[in-house]
Amino acid sequence: MSAPRLRSTPLPGIGVRYDLTTRESRRLSVVAHRDGHRTVSAYRKDDPDACDLSVRLTTEEAATLIDALMPAHHTPNLLSTTDLGLVAERIELSGSSHWNGRLLGESRIRTDTGASVVAVLRRAEAIPSPAPDFRLAGGDILIVIGTREGVEAAAEILGRE
Repeated sequence: MSAPRLRSTPLPGIGVRYDLTTRESRRLSVVAHRDGHRTVSAYRKDDPDACDLSVRLTTEEAATLIDALMPAHHTPNLLSTTDLGLVAERIELSGSSHWNGRLLGESRIRTDTGASVVAVLRRAEAIPSPAPDFRLAGGDILIVIGTREGVEAAAEILGRE
């Protein structure tokens, strides 16, 4: 597999076209129109000149798609942000974590960071509002809400091995 490649082509009077060739040799293009609109197109794998899909997006729709593809914080685990400066993030507990088999309260996450563990995802089960006596296990995914700094500090605590 080759690495993804991105090429840009000026389109005089229209804008710029960006062509991406993925690792799977699929071709996508985005035309950034001068008026702010975007046209996203996907091409057939067996015929890279044959367009399978073309969608014209408003400036607002393009901004929403950009946020979905690459949130401003560049963290794939981030779930959401609010105007209040809070974030919600998924933090996975490794099997070799110091906290594997220990009680959530022992981690002192809320006390030391101000961030809160609001749920734990374990296999196909969601455990909302786990109490301090909740026993953590490797593979758990903790949903942590707080300030960016608090969530990052919680991730450091939970990453301890």
